[in-house]
Amino acid sequence: MIHEFRKPGYVISTNKELLQFDVIHNFLKISYWSPAIPMDIVKRAAEGSITFGIYKESGEQVGYARVVSDCATFAYLADVFVLDSERGQGLSKWLMHCILQLPELQNLRRWSLATRDAHGLYAQFGFVPLDKPEIMMQIARPDIYLEMQANTENKQ
Repeated sequence: MIHEFRKPGYVISTNKELLQFDVIHNFLKISYWSPAIPMDIVKRAAEGSITFGIYKESGEQVGYARVVSDCATFAYLADVFVLDSERGQGLSKWLMHCILQLPELQNLRRWSLATRDAHGLYAQFGFVPLDKPEIMMQIARPDIYLEMQANTENKQ
C-alpha cells in the first residue's frame, strides 16, 4: 500500500516509483555509514524495504529513509537523510512522525537503528540506548563498499 503525507511545500511518499536514485545514491555514497556504496546495492536495499521519499511540490527529492521490517515484530530504520539545502525546516521530525504512524508498522516489539550523530532527533521519538547490549550481537563490516570498490579497481 502506498502512503502519502503532505505539508505546505512538501510531500512524503512510500511510492517507490517516485524515488530518484541519483539523489539517494549521491548522498549515501559519501555518507559516514555507507561510503562508496554501489548504485545497485542502493536499489536492492530499497526494493527490500518500505521506503520514504521527501519531495518538494515540484517533485524534486530532498530526503529519504527506509525501514526493513517483517511488519509484525521488528523494524530497522536506515539511510535517513535530508539534503543540506532543506535542513532546518523540521523535515527530519516530520519524516520520523510519518514513519512511526504508518499502519503496517504499528505494535512492533522492537525498533532499532544506528546513528553516530542524531541521537537527539531519535530520542524525541522514543529511541533509547540498548538496555541490555550484552544480549545483542552483530556482524559489522562498515568498510565493505570501500573494499568492493578497491577490489573492482584492482581488477581493471
